[in-house]
Amino acid sequence: MKVKIGVSARHVHVTKEDVKILFGEGYELTKKSDLSQPGQYACNEQVIIKGPKGLIERVRILGPERDKTQVEVSKTDTFALGINPPVRNSGDLDGASLITIIGPKGEVTKNAAIIASRHIHATEEDAKKYGFEGKEFVSLVVKGEKPGILENVYVRISDKFSLEVHLDTDDANAFLIKNGDEADLIVK
Repeated sequence: MKVKIGVSARHVHVTKEDVKILFGEGYELTKKSDLSQPGQYACNEQVIIKGPKGLIERVRILGPERDKTQVEVSKTDTFALGINPPVRNSGDLDGASLITIIGPKGEVTKNAAIIASRHIHATEEDAKKYGFEGKEFVSLVVKGEKPGILENVYVRISDKFSLEVHLDTDDANAFLIKNGDEADLIVK
């Protein structure tokens, strides 16, 4: 089964409360562009993320606001920041690294930094159709100049999703993958 790949660069999800701290009372995030998942969008707003060793500027906020503030980075980013976050599914901040998010009006420091697990978004219908309903993980076969297999691709099923695999920039760079490329899924 062929599936489209979305490459996810470092980004931040924020709560309404943290938006107030970072940008000021009454501030509303503004949409820059829609993302591939329904209802998700890149915001015009960017922040600085800071760890004990260094910082990274111009990190995009993704909307809409979330229940938890979360910073998703690649392993490569962690060297510049001086942090060692765990690989986690989005929303699972157990053991997340301490990081500071700096906005134009204030800053927030919390255990919010993770390396996002590679994952596939699918609807219930997709899951039934392609045989990964009830599966927790699938594998991804990448062809091309640097072919290989990515294992432990976490399956996320919701009718709010559209079918797509999400990889971070380190996984994408290792296999010379770009946004919109396709790969084959292996369901065991």
